[in-house]
Amino acid sequence: MAERAAGAGVQSVERVFELLERIADAGGSVSLSELAGSVGLPLPTIHRLLRTLVGLGYARQLPNRRYALGPKLIRLGEGANQQLGALAMPQLKQLVDALGETANMAVLDADMVVYVAQVPSPHAMRMFTEVGRRVHTHNTGVGKAILAQLPEEKVRSLVARAGMPTPTGHSMGSAESLLADLDRIRERGYSVDEQEQELGVRCFAMAVPDAPTPAAVSVSGPVSRVDAAFAERAVPALQSAVEQISAELNRAGGSRPAPPPPNPGLQRGRAGTAAAVPALPLVVRGDAVVPSTATCGGCRRSACRSEPAGAAAGSARPGSSGRS
Repeated sequence: MAERAAGAGVQSVERVFELLERIADAGGSVSLSELAGSVGLPLPTIHRLLRTLVGLGYARQLPNRRYALGPKLIRLGEGANQQLGALAMPQLKQLVDALGETANMAVLDADMVVYVAQVPSPHAMRMFTEVGRRVHTHNTGVGKAILAQLPEEKVRSLVARAGMPTPTGHSMGSAESLLADLDRIRERGYSVDEQEQELGVRCFAMAVPDAPTPAAVSVSGPVSRVDAAFAERAVPALQSAVEQISAELNRAGGSRPAPPPPNPGLQRGRAGTAAAVPALPLVVRGDAVVPSTATCGGCRRSACRSEPAGAAAGSARPGSSGRS
């Protein structure tokens, strides 16, 4: 007879997935004793379940006897990402129709973010990212929106493993500068990629609330078009899109939770609709769009510095591979 947890599903299945999630959370590999300490199961039970997973290819045992995720999970993850992206396509198309710039959706995949859907801008000069591409979290709009949902300790360990390359002079190269930016993101409710991935490209992004896996949606384009006026339209449009995607994801998962709480960084209008402007007014400083309360003189973040408008905008080109 199958084991069952009281009032829940099959207990052994729940235990298997808990083990897989703990291995994934470990960021690489984990020992039997570490698993025992985190899941509260007897070592013989954990060993028996892991041996089954190894035999099926969903886990693997390393030469040092630690355990890691197995290669058969890749196919399942790719299939899930494709379906997740397909589910979000109507909302991404609405964003492009409303704003005229490229819309993306990405999810956290180990220590990176992977793009699962994109609807391109109709403009000849537009941002383009290949679906399936993996990029760093610390210098992309979607990545920072996702990181802002995580505790500081997890953010530090994630960027320590992945590294913090600085592809432009605006990129952040230290955990301290990133954490300061994440505080600002939590305050205002959305992230800004201020030419941190590619010069001449600006992006606004927002996390999907209550998603089964950390996910975010973004709109991006050349700085000549994606300015403060654009932001006033983009932020409420993003808020509406991520709420719709959240509802669809939870409906597809078989549950219908209460509507996600309002984003604390956004003003709300009557009947729960997003107001037309961000909670923190945006201003243009040189070539950078920043919240008016940002302390550019003291935050030591390179992205707060201005670039000559002509030089930065000139780097955005038709078919640019700028990510957001």
